[in-house]
Amino acid sequence: MSKDIILKIENITISYNEHKVIDNINLSIEKGKIYSIIGPNGCGKTTLLRTMSRNTKPKFGNVFLEDKDMFKMKTKDVAKKMAVLCQRNDGFTEGTVRELVQYGRFSHKRWWKGKEDEDDKIVDWAINKTGLQDLQYRNLNTLSGGERQRAWIAMAIAQKPEVLLLDEPTTYLDISHQLEIMELISKLNKEEGITIIMVIHDINHAIRYSDEIIVIQDKKIFIKGGPLTILESGVLEKVFKVEAELIQDKEGNKPIFYAKRALRR
Repeated sequence: MSKDIILKIENITISYNEHKVIDNINLSIEKGKIYSIIGPNGCGKTTLLRTMSRNTKPKFGNVFLEDKDMFKMKTKDVAKKMAVLCQRNDGFTEGTVRELVQYGRFSHKRWWKGKEDEDDKIVDWAINKTGLQDLQYRNLNTLSGGERQRAWIAMAIAQKPEVLLLDEPTTYLDISHQLEIMELISKLNKEEGITIIMVIHDINHAIRYSDEIIVIQDKKIFIKGGPLTILESGVLEKVFKVEAELIQDKEGNKPIFYAKRALRR
């Protein structure tokens, strides 16, 4: 495996009760980039992400984290390299932000050791990085949706991962909080070099914040490439079955995908 490739998927096929969800997908993820996975509902986006995170075992094929078969690695060893943030995070609601973030250090602890100074420093770093200094002793259930999402991201980066997987990180958030989370993701990538892979519904968020976009259709990768390449190919109109045009964002000098109307399916 090339030293620039951190995650590699080879010939992955996934079926649920004989229903094929992912069909013979091959994919290489380079270190230090942001990838967005997009596609119509039910095309296999989240299943692909769950396979990358070792939460869904493929019927056929392999997933390699650097040069190691992920499904043969110890869970703690995977957690030291990769953090995962699911679409819904309802398992921790009563504790404080700081208590949640401390869970991110679990994979680095030896069973006979308790809290260490190094863990505290990393928890402080994760809280500061996500702008939660003033909220760290607040209970999670008293926070807004955007603040809670930042707290979960802080917990994930407290693992000090090289790869961060995000399943629809802006779902259920208002526009302001969506932008706040996307800017935070971009900041973590640029400042910490974390490779980001996210399933996302908002095409324009994918265009604005990604280095590469992976378009899934009919259980396969339809196309993978830079945002401008994807836009200019006309693929999105075909995949999402819409009539659309590209508009230029004058301030950011980025194209905007404007879907004008749905085409008859």
